Order: sequence, then C-alpha cells, then structure tokens
Amino acid sequence: MPSYRFKRIPVKSTVDVEGIDRVVTIQDVRNAIHKAERSTLDKQYALIQAVCTKYEINGVATKRIPLGEHANKLNVSIDLLCADRKFSFDLVECVEEAGVSVLDIFPDVYADSKEAALFELSKDKQVVLLKVERNETTLCMLKEGRLVSAALFPAGVGEMCSNVVDKYGISSDMAVELFKYSTSLDMDSATSNPVHIWANGDKTETITEREFVEAVDENVENWVQTIAKTCLPILQAGETTVIITDEGGETIGLSHRLEKVMNVETRSYIPETLGGRNSSLTTCLGLCYAYQDKLPIAGYIEDSLDMDAFSKAVAYRENADKKQVLKEDTLTNKLKGLFLEGKK
Repeated sequence: MPSYRFKRIPVKSTVDVEGIDRVVTIQDVRNAIHKAERSTLDKQYALIQAVCTKYEINGVATKRIPLGEHANKLNVSIDLLCADRKFSFDLVECVEEAGVSVLDIFPDVYADSKEAALFELSKDKQVVLLKVERNETTLCMLKEGRLVSAALFPAGVGEMCSNVVDKYGISSDMAVELFKYSTSLDMDSATSNPVHIWANGDKTETITEREFVEAVDENVENWVQTIAKTCLPILQAGETTVIITDEGGETIGLSHRLEKVMNVETRSYIPETLGGRNSSLTTCLGLCYAYQDKLPIAGYIEDSLDMDAFSKAVAYRENADKKQVLKEDTLTNKLKGLFLEGKK
C-alpha cells in the first residue's frame, strides 16, 4: 500500500522461553510479536506490519532466529510499521468489495527495498529511495538495515511532462512514454532529431529531442531542487546513496541530473528478474520476497493459484499416446506440449 503518513515505531519485546528445556522455538518469536502488536498506538494510525529486526539471547545479538538455543528469556527488536488508519481501512475495503481477498499488507517502499536489497546496502551507509510514480514521489530513508521514514510529494513524471502536454497538445500518456524512453534530460546532449511525429489535420507535427527537453526542463529542475532540499539533513548526517525506482527509474538521465545537484552516488534500479525487468514492477516483485521472509514465522502459506490446475498443466499428460516417443523431461518440452495441445 502507498506509504501515506507512514510511521515506524521501534519496540523491544521480551518474553519467557516456553519451550521444553528452555529451548527457543518459533512460538516464542510469535509470542514476542503478539506482545509488541498490543502496544498502544495513536488513534489516527493502524498497524499494518510487524517486522523483526534483531534477536537477543543470553546477551548475544543476532539477525537470524535463534531456534534451538537454550535461554530463559528472548529479546526481540521489532519495528511496527503503521499507516493512516482511515486510508488503510478504506483501501482494504475497496479491495475486498472488488471480490479479492487481502493476503497481507506491506508499505510499498518496504517492498521496493526488499527487491533492490537496500536493507543490506543500508547497513554500511544511509540509503534514500525515491519511488517516482506518475502523480507522486515517495521518499524513504533506510539506515542500519531498517526502514526509518517515508514521505509523499505530489509530483511525479506526469507533472514533469505537463508543459509538453500544454504546449504541443499530445496526451499525457504519450508525453510520459517519450519522457522515459525517447529523450535524455541532459540539455547539452539533446539533438534536433524528431522523437514524435503525428498528424494534425492536413499538417504533420513533430517534436525534436531538444524541444522536448526544453519544455520539461523547468519542471524537472523544480523536482530535483525539491528532492535535494528535502534530503539535505540526511546528506549531512553521513555517507548516502540515492536509488530511483518505478517510472522514474526508467527515465533516461534523471538519476544523472539529480546526482549533479546532490553530489552523492545516485542511480536507477531495474529488477533483473526474467519477465520483470521493468523498474515499475519493483514493488510487485518485492512483495513476494517480503511475504516469503515472513513465512517461517507465520508458519503457513497461502497463494492465489489453483494448485490442482497448475499441477495438471505442468505434469506429464497421463493419457499420452503410448507409441509416441517421449522427449526428455524438461520444462521447455512441457511448455511446448501445452501450446501444441491448444492448437489441436
């Protein structure tokens, strides 16, 4: 869910180890989480996720769950991730009225950080994540392997392209596509080559790369200066890396433009997952990792697949012609068989 009015509440939860012979079990971790979830929150906020960040047992701190260790007490550092209460309930209600069940909830920037491995990166230095979408930008800070804060700004790639829409009359969607894939935001390297040609009555209209960059330059600069000003206290606190994701991560030259002003390492992130190599899919992919990491504690798994249909689709066809020589058992051959069956 969007990180609207995001708030992190760090809690240290201490529970007695209840296992046989005082051996730590997953139930002890669950007890610590349940205890932390009973913490009193501001009425304006709703708890959407509890994340274990560190375990301490017999005076030794560790990131892994200390299963099988002997101790009388278990201390767990937990981050309670909260969001605006009304917004959270309205969002869940909207999803359920659409006939879809809510499996779990994570802040979008938490999912992005999982996909881009920013929690690991932030152990050594501060990380600023910029989730640049069509109508807004979410800025979040990670430090010491934890999500610290997040804030929304009502300006994204759509706002940066608004002057092109007003000046040339093209659609907002087309302007954004040109902004991301057909132009470089470096004015010095912009060429006079046309990036868009369309018919306007009996006339043929064109926009060159230089004309496009000149039109968006003011809004891009305003966005860059706003981000730089907001991040100034963070940059003064220590070494920092800036990561840009979502539609902004697909934009050529945006990271370079921001790096020149902020004077820190700035780069775009694009997932390397096959079939998901698009920066706008970072959140979706990260949700899978976030949910997977929670499974050892939750102790159960739910999914959206019809497992019977899935198993039947990828398994050998039991009624295959006995005389047919079966090929090697590979996923590629199974998929080919599915396509051939469809043609028949």
